[in-house]
Amino acid sequence: MNKWKGKSKGTILGYRIFVWCIKNIGVRSSYFVLYFVAAYYFIFEKKSNQYISYYFKKRLGYSFWKTVISRYKSYFTFGQTLIDKTAISAGLRNKFTYEFDGIENLRNLLAEKKGGVLISAHIGNFEIAEHFFADIDFECQINLVTTNLEVTVIKEYLDSISVKQSGIKFIYVKDDMSHIFEINEALSKNELICFTGDRYFEGSKFLEADLLGETAKFPAGPFMIASRLGVPVVYVYVMKEKNLHYHLYARVAENIKKRDSQGLLNSYVQNLESMLEKYPLQWFNYFDFWDDVD
Repeated sequence: MNKWKGKSKGTILGYRIFVWCIKNIGVRSSYFVLYFVAAYYFIFEKKSNQYISYYFKKRLGYSFWKTVISRYKSYFTFGQTLIDKTAISAGLRNKFTYEFDGIENLRNLLAEKKGGVLISAHIGNFEIAEHFFADIDFECQINLVTTNLEVTVIKEYLDSISVKQSGIKFIYVKDDMSHIFEINEALSKNELICFTGDRYFEGSKFLEADLLGETAKFPAGPFMIASRLGVPVVYVYVMKEKNLHYHLYARVAENIKKRDSQGLLNSYVQNLESMLEKYPLQWFNYFDFWDDVD
């Protein structure tokens, strides 16, 4: 079994190569390099291949050859999102276009003056969201709740090449639960709290729900905290389209009872499924997510 350990794939060398390509041959030309990078993963990453193939074949019902082709396209698409994220951080935001579907949901949330919770997932390219918010007069402090395991040399490198300091603050999950006080303080200032709700790792509390027809474990924290805070909850995703275009989605979690963490998870999973049906290649969880691979 290969469960997520709290860190994502990637090397500092890979990002340095991306930066060199972006600066010297441009964003679109850099995609050409991905044909070889994706081929490497397609051939040699046995475990990742096994898990992503399970997703396409068993959960989406793809045929054998459609699964094989989709596996390669998945790696290629993931590489594109990394290049895009790196390019935008390096100051090439004007090379991209976007559309925002549901901006009124975030504006209404902020108008209530209670703060709010955003829940996203490891699909698409949510990490670039802040670069688009400024263009739509969305001035609000976003606090990303995460583990300190994700603080890597890769993040430090991307920060070093960024032309603009990130406006996102990090709230790190701590064993003594002191992060709850930080969350409440941020909400009292009408700030937004952001979680990713789709990566449970061994040793942490979890909830279960059916995703694409099979039971999976989800981290309990985001749904327990969000359901108890009594503030609006919005699902937010940033999905890659063709021609350097991104589509930002914001959907309100409706009819959620207070302290009903399972109800919130079920709502989240239903919304996540609708995104995966529309963007099946942008599922970037390359591990045994359903704990169902032999």
